[in-house]
Amino acid sequence: MSKALIKRPRSNDPTAGVVPAVASAIIPGLGQLVNGETDKAIGVFVVAAVSGAGFIAAIPLIGTIAAGVGAITWIYGVADGYIQGRKKR
Repeated sequence: MSKALIKRPRSNDPTAGVVPAVASAIIPGLGQLVNGETDKAIGVFVVAAVSGAGFIAAIPLIGTIAAGVGAITWIYGVADGYIQGRKKR
């Protein structure tokens, strides 16, 4: 039984995976949650939140590294949400 929040019929829909990707673009980890991957969703969200806080509160060098980690995490979350959403179709 799937733990996904959104139940979709299986088909060859070219837009499959778009909803989780957009959700992850808005809030990192939300796309994984939509796909039913709760542990991965928590991990992506925590890494994005910590790196975002590090970017805002840190000295310039550490803030730049934290911004890079946050950007990579955001891109990973969007891509993973899309890819896993396509696989679940």
